[in-house]
Amino acid sequence: MSRQPLAVALVHHPVIDRRGDRVTTAVTNLDLHDIARTARTYGVSRYYVVTPVEEQQLLIARIIDHWREGFGAGYNPDRGNALSLVTTVANLEEALADWRALVGAAALPVLTGASRSDGISFAACRALAQEQPLLLVFGTGWGLAPELFERHWPVLVPIRGAGDYNHLPVRAAAAIILDRLVGEAGR
Repeated sequence: MSRQPLAVALVHHPVIDRRGDRVTTAVTNLDLHDIARTARTYGVSRYYVVTPVEEQQLLIARIIDHWREGFGAGYNPDRGNALSLVTTVANLEEALADWRALVGAAALPVLTGASRSDGISFAACRALAQEQPLLLVFGTGWGLAPELFERHWPVLVPIRGAGDYNHLPVRAAAAIILDRLVGEAGR
């Protein structure tokens, strides 16, 4: 059985900082490019970048335009191809509404978080992906704000490395998770 459509969201607000304060983080060029390229590689249908900051939204549009229509389009067409997955929204509700409109009302967000001690297994998440479209939600900074976890959406188990240190860059976590869910190991 094949999986349902899959989208990812990179949330810049609401997230927390190292002190646990609710903050808005800045969009980074690396996260924009690398997660788009990873999403394209793994057959993700949409990549939502979630930021309420208008200047950050304009920056995202400028970067994408450079690679889709500007000098970068001719220089590296693959980059523009990957960035075509990007949709910028002001909040997670907009991302979820857009995704549900594209794939149907059954679309389900699945949260991620390195500091979580709960969560569904990758196998359980793959099973969910067979049944309904998913929106994998990644947080920037020190992770998604607590109020997102209060919505009782499924949470994916955290990635665990070889030791106690567990602070992957979000673009690396997205790549590992997508590989475990839809890569060869996830088939």
